[in-house]
Amino acid sequence: MENLPKTTTRRKFVQGAAAGVTTFHFVPAHVFGGKGRTSANEKINVACIGVGNRGGSSVRACSKENLVAFADVDDKVAAGTYKKYGHVKARFKDFRVMLDKLENKIDAVTVGTPDHTHAVAASNAMLRGKHVYCEKPLAHSIHEVRTLMNIAKKKKVITQLGNQGHSSSRIRMFCEWIWDGAIGNVHEVHTFCNAFPHVYSQIRHLPKLAEKHKVPAHLNYDLWLGPAQHKAYSPLWVPWNWRGWMPFGTGCIGDWACHVLDPSMWALDLGAPSSVVAEVDKAYNPEKHADVYPPGVKLTYQFPAKGKRGPVKLVWFDGNKRPPRPDVLEKKRRVPGTGGLVYGDKGVIMHGSHGAGGARIIPEEKMKAYKPPAEKIPRVKSHHWDWLEAIRTGRQAGSNFGYGGPLTEIALIGAAAVRFPGQKLEWDTKAMKFTNFSAANALVNPPYRKGWKLPIA
Repeated sequence: MENLPKTTTRRKFVQGAAAGVTTFHFVPAHVFGGKGRTSANEKINVACIGVGNRGGSSVRACSKENLVAFADVDDKVAAGTYKKYGHVKARFKDFRVMLDKLENKIDAVTVGTPDHTHAVAASNAMLRGKHVYCEKPLAHSIHEVRTLMNIAKKKKVITQLGNQGHSSSRIRMFCEWIWDGAIGNVHEVHTFCNAFPHVYSQIRHLPKLAEKHKVPAHLNYDLWLGPAQHKAYSPLWVPWNWRGWMPFGTGCIGDWACHVLDPSMWALDLGAPSSVVAEVDKAYNPEKHADVYPPGVKLTYQFPAKGKRGPVKLVWFDGNKRPPRPDVLEKKRRVPGTGGLVYGDKGVIMHGSHGAGGARIIPEEKMKAYKPPAEKIPRVKSHHWDWLEAIRTGRQAGSNFGYGGPLTEIALIGAAAVRFPGQKLEWDTKAMKFTNFSAANALVNPPYRKGWKLPIA
């Protein structure tokens, strides 16, 4: 975009950006504290891609900065945000147009779209040197994850995955306990999630796919599909429940693993699994139901020894699959609906979701006898604050793509295993492929729809 004349004021927007958009002058990123840096006294110019639902939380979290523009394919879903932040007049359907029109006016971008469009949005922003906050999971395929990690590293931008619990004090406390040897050497972890099972299991709705529906006027369905292969519009996945449809979402494992596995990922430095095998509810037929997620899933991962720790077995349970109750848990206490059980050779820690909430050594008598170590990991105010503060100071955010990418990969490896129940999949992370079952490799880098591509650095 051309530089605006000096006479342009902050109350005028550049014409041609979108219908109803007027001219507005923003201070370019390069004038702040060096290239791509913002000084402590300046507001960060933030553009938001996807501004309803989860995307709206990023808008709210960045509302004290300088909100530059919004991009959303659905005017109805975005309506609440548009009304609340009516001063943001630059509104687009296509994020690519927004980035083209306002490229020099944007410092940072938030991505709050469905999973299948995370990568195209985040990559387009980062290749322009924009810092990016992207909701979890980071991407819809492992190839996309690796591409985003590579771009972030090459462009040296500040990134953050939207697993909010990573910025909690609880996850830091959990890590400090593990590193202190509170439960000895960890050898097995059970993680689980029973949240909103009706969202993820869409088997009952498959017969409705034969129904024909007109695309509502407020939605640009072609842009909503983005790189996904074309499917006739259906209210079964737009605007809700797309997480349970695998062409667009990644099921419960994709939606929740980045929250629930995060404590163990950080504390144990898990890295990549060497293998995974899925067990699914008997109602799920992988040939008939490939587009949807099962009512219940159990995934058993094996992580090789790393550093000073030994190998770790990690088991994921969701939907109607539940972990075994720990023998040491008092009868009056319950295992949380979503969380983790971390087994060491000297004890067990039980925790909830989003950063090891409610973490306790069990039984309670062991918790009371334990003397926690002094804090070693710096605490942060909030997840978006961590990202924005990192932009101001030039450091990297806590759950940057170098960390959040491998965390997302664990979920996507599990999502692949779900399509082949009972088949052990052996994973070679350096080669980025399953070595013993070639059919699963089709899910590592599925083709994009014609007209879309994933930019490469």
